[in-house]
Amino acid sequence: MAEWRLMQGDVLLGELSEYGCDQPFFLARFSPGPGWESAEGLFGALTTLSGPDPDGSQAARVMTPLRDLELTLVPTGGQQPSLGVFRNCVLRIDGDTARLRY
Repeated sequence: MAEWRLMQGDVLLGELSEYGCDQPFFLARFSPGPGWESAEGLFGALTTLSGPDPDGSQAARVMTPLRDLELTLVPTGGQQPSLGVFRNCVLRIDGDTARLRY
């Protein structure tokens, strides 16, 4: 299973360790890093999305600030390329659990 570092530039926000799959998402354990506080509230807002969103405006309102952080998932083993969060992949973090689709 893959392991990733969630980065904002040179700042480590946390680490993800995949442990399973719930199609279409990979499930991962999340361990916060020293820069986590800068993104924690934004990921928390993402977990509150529910119900219909026909035009996608609710999701865009929450995901745009996250995308603007220019976060990157960097594989620790180097077998895979780095992924731009909300550009090349979708990432949801709720407490110590993450869901990743790439």
